[in-house]
Amino acid sequence: MDEEGQPIQPQDESCWATLPDVCLHRIFWWLGDKDRSRAALVCRKWNQMMYSADLWRYRTITFTGRPSRVHASEFVSALWYVKKFGRYLEHLEIKLLHPYNAVLTKKFQVTMQSLLSCLGKRNNRLKSLSIQYLELDRLVWRNSIRNLLMKSLSSFLKKMGKHLDYLSLKGARLTVGQGCHILNSLSYSRKESVVSELNLEDFFSHHLTVYSSPQFNKTMATFHSLESLSLNYNCISDELLENLCENNAGTLWTMNIKCHSHDPHEQVIWGMSWAKLARYATNLRVNFFFEQVMEYERLARILLQEIPIRSISLRNCSFSDPDWSMRPTLTDLLPTFRHTLQKLTFEFNNKNESLDKELHRLILSCRKLFYFKIWAFLDVKFVEQILQSQEEGRCALRTLKEVQTADRFRA
Repeated sequence: MDEEGQPIQPQDESCWATLPDVCLHRIFWWLGDKDRSRAALVCRKWNQMMYSADLWRYRTITFTGRPSRVHASEFVSALWYVKKFGRYLEHLEIKLLHPYNAVLTKKFQVTMQSLLSCLGKRNNRLKSLSIQYLELDRLVWRNSIRNLLMKSLSSFLKKMGKHLDYLSLKGARLTVGQGCHILNSLSYSRKESVVSELNLEDFFSHHLTVYSSPQFNKTMATFHSLESLSLNYNCISDELLENLCENNAGTLWTMNIKCHSHDPHEQVIWGMSWAKLARYATNLRVNFFFEQVMEYERLARILLQEIPIRSISLRNCSFSDPDWSMRPTLTDLLPTFRHTLQKLTFEFNNKNESLDKELHRLILSCRKLFYFKIWAFLDVKFVEQILQSQEEGRCALRTLKEVQTADRFRA
């Protein structure tokens, strides 16, 4: 029937009945779960399209963590999806946003237990798993709930570890023992893990000296095919670099290292350890992200000249020290990496310190620098000089973002 209640003639519906599969697949791709379910009731062809594996390879399951009847359906729909289409899944991302209380974390744990158990039985295609920002060290996670969740995750990784290429447990915040137990699950069915991309940023709780743990270094020795590794600086040690050199030199391309003021970062790393890794991992590029670590002495201890650094991000957030100066970092430290540096991100308060000339010289000296993002007090003339240098071909900069210009002396 049409909108006026008149019967639709056969010739009017033939265009839909003969719609090519590629077009029908495209339509289904943009539909949500409810609309797909309704469309599958139209005819046999559309019902078959509903079960096309390509439609269900990628999935993001979000739990908002809010106590309401509306959001309670999130847990039900997550299980429905896995039971119905979990066997097609190749890339899964799970998010838990701001858990409100222990009741919700318990409901999440029960749901995850069923979800992972069902997925482990039905799926043999999963290549990518991301479960981020669980923050398991918070008080809303009771010990019993946390332990059950970790048990479910460990059992799942034991089954699926041989298939996974990518694993992100960013923001899990575990103890060293708990974290190593989870990571060891990946190599349960064999002596080594086949994961190629591993994101362990904030995987361990703050204030832990992970670098001094023999258990952690032993666990990391089970990874033999890493291409990309993300972790905090409090995990870096000479032993870890030696493990990476011995087991991953032929594959390792990227290391993302976060250094936060809350994490211990006083350990001594020998330059020869970095030099050896760079010599054998010839394609390695290292990206550093500093949060509230701005003092020149601390940065100089971490940013050794032997490291093949591609990117540096310096953010001071609430950092404040009347005696602090950014100038030595710009003039003495960062030019050391002028042959490899490609991206720079700065966020700091320089209201009482003019740095325009130093920044301009740094940009000109880094011949491979194509991306520069800054949030600081700068003169408009600085931007003009950068654009002129770019026009004259004296710098490779292609992106200049979020420049805060102001009259420094009136501020």
